[in-house]
Amino acid sequence: MHRVGSGGNNTNSNRPRKEKRLTYVLNDTADTKHCAGINCLAVLKSSALYGCNYLFTGSRDGTLKRWALGENAATCSATFESHVDWVNDTVIAGDGTLVSCSSDTTLKTWNCLSEGTCTRTFRQHSDYVTCLAAAEKNTNVVASGGLGGEVFVWDIEAAVTPVSKSSDVVEDDCSNSMNGSANLLPISSPRTISSSNSIRTHTTQGHGYVPIAVKGHKESVYALAMNDSSSLLVSGGTEKVVRVWDPRTGSKNMKLRGHADNIRALLLDSTGRYCLSGSSDSMIRLWDLGQQRCVHSYAVHTDSVWALASTPTFSHVYSGGRDLSLYLTDLTTRESLLLCTKEQPILQLALHDDSIWVATTDSSVCRWPAEGRTPQNVFQRGGSFLAGNLSFSRARVSLEGSTPAPVYKEPIFTIPGTPAIVQHEILNNRRHVLTKDAAGSVKLWEITRGVVIVDYGQVSFDEKKEQLFEMVSIPAWFTADTRLGCLSVHLDTPQCFTAEMYSVDLNITGKPEDDKVNLARETLKGLLVHWLAKRRQRHDFQASANGDVVSGKDMTARSSAHSRIEVDGNAENDSLVYPPFDFSTVSPPSVITEGSQGGPWRKKITELDATEDEKDFPSWVLDCVLNNRLPPRENTKFSFYLYPCEGSAVQILTQGKLSAPRILRMHKVVNYVIEKLVLDKPIDSLNTDGTYAAGLGAQPQHSASGEGSLRSGLKPWQKLRPSIEILCNNQVLSPEMSLATVRTYIWKRPEDLVLNYRMIQGK
Repeated sequence: MHRVGSGGNNTNSNRPRKEKRLTYVLNDTADTKHCAGINCLAVLKSSALYGCNYLFTGSRDGTLKRWALGENAATCSATFESHVDWVNDTVIAGDGTLVSCSSDTTLKTWNCLSEGTCTRTFRQHSDYVTCLAAAEKNTNVVASGGLGGEVFVWDIEAAVTPVSKSSDVVEDDCSNSMNGSANLLPISSPRTISSSNSIRTHTTQGHGYVPIAVKGHKESVYALAMNDSSSLLVSGGTEKVVRVWDPRTGSKNMKLRGHADNIRALLLDSTGRYCLSGSSDSMIRLWDLGQQRCVHSYAVHTDSVWALASTPTFSHVYSGGRDLSLYLTDLTTRESLLLCTKEQPILQLALHDDSIWVATTDSSVCRWPAEGRTPQNVFQRGGSFLAGNLSFSRARVSLEGSTPAPVYKEPIFTIPGTPAIVQHEILNNRRHVLTKDAAGSVKLWEITRGVVIVDYGQVSFDEKKEQLFEMVSIPAWFTADTRLGCLSVHLDTPQCFTAEMYSVDLNITGKPEDDKVNLARETLKGLLVHWLAKRRQRHDFQASANGDVVSGKDMTARSSAHSRIEVDGNAENDSLVYPPFDFSTVSPPSVITEGSQGGPWRKKITELDATEDEKDFPSWVLDCVLNNRLPPRENTKFSFYLYPCEGSAVQILTQGKLSAPRILRMHKVVNYVIEKLVLDKPIDSLNTDGTYAAGLGAQPQHSASGEGSLRSGLKPWQKLRPSIEILCNNQVLSPEMSLATVRTYIWKRPEDLVLNYRMIQGK
């Protein structure tokens, strides 16, 4: 289980509150494939309500998908997108209700046959939620467990029953599903089974509910199982014991010892008499709960057992795990058979009639033959062995070269996924990111458009990174990671607003060449252009004035009350998106963010419906997109000295320290030198229209912006006479170099930059 920071529970922290982050997740394929490992599976069999069988898959990419199953085929019919981290488990409960849990610490409920709208979000857990269990007959009961050591039992049907506000621990997912519903549904509290030995509190975001945590699991919970009538619940985790509970009261019945490592998978038979457990000690154990003891142990695997599935009669068990192998074992005779081997560790299994679905750390899902109704038929093929009692027995057999041959070589069919991105590098221009996926394919992304601009195929990542190196220096205005199997780009204020480029360098037409473009501001406009368009359609000026949405005046007043705000003077208050910031609508990115209420949410940018406001978006994002107002930024100017080269007779009028934008190019410095050369004309005739501002204070500090020096045709430094060149550390600088680039790669010192100028003879 990966450990990454969650945007969720930091209630008890005394540190200053951090501004909400905005993340956008990029994908270069159609939204019909997972792009990371599959953690969970659930099969919904056809009935009078459902015309066909459905398979639900939950992935480390943070999404669930519904697959309509045909004869040796599967079609993605919906993507369920709202979780902001790995989806770890999913079960089907109630009348067509899908329940999922995630490393974002939440449970979510969905209508199985919907187009992907989340109906409710449960925010009770204090850490990653790792596992779920549902009752076959009592279809409204679901249990959840997680890394916080907590186990909760939820009554899904009662979750919409009005209760007292003090026990309101669940919120309606109006902010997550963005369906326009503004009313919170009162949700009944779960029954707390356990959390730790000492009572502790956890305040649920937005509702102030404080559940009571009593004795129980002291460590992380990784596995749960429930019998058909929901009268028995078993749990296991890093404590190496199987705990047995009465989920109706939350009372503990017994504790079973025997495993030597983390318990990762549990199964109960329909009556609750027998329990199967799979552990990281490579063993499978069969427990008789009536006798409160282990009646059989099966040494089948050579490494951790992560997934179990049993036949309906609980006579045989299918098992998979870290050793890449899927075994079928007769629980009575102890006879075992290797069904197939995979290329990746097996994470979960789901028996479906006479076949079995196998999910691995790969983004694809395979369906294999299983003879689920008559598993004894498989043993007639031969090749079986007798499962030992001790884990080292299977390891020894494997080392001796007696590993059995698999019964099946190929799956019935495969639902393909997209290889996960496993490596990335942000390039110096701060607009391109180089990535490498699990298949070895190297691609170059332009993150301000969210598209792959070059697919290099299977080449050396390091060599390509060296080839793409540019000697440019632009502030690190975003961060990125690939923990969801795809490229996630994070924007944090105020750091994200530190990077600017000239419009000419972005090939933006219709703007003066020297206009400075703020990369984060234009990226946010590109991401929210669909939201802005729908917002204009939805609300006219009168609605805004009546307070139905946040008006620019109201937003300005609220933002100014929090901190000093500066207006981007070069930005018009419109929704025009320039080509370098126009995001794809074929594979639109998803936004992950959080507002003043409701917790983090995730949604495709093309599906935003304009009901989102400050409850859903960070205020700094709205202030930027709606009002062109940016938070205070670090100083974007550099100080430097400009001296003649040693022995040069050329002099300029100004002396002392100069300052200019960090993106100022050397050809502008050349222009400045020529403007200030001591020529025959008097000082008063020099350009004083504001292009070169007077110094402030006693120190003769000047602006060297040179914004008015561009002319059409040839580049300015090609037309100027006399010809001047700029040097730093005795190295002649390219006219295209910026002050920041010179300081980073040529000057390489902490003190103020020193530039020298000289006249080029014979030009």
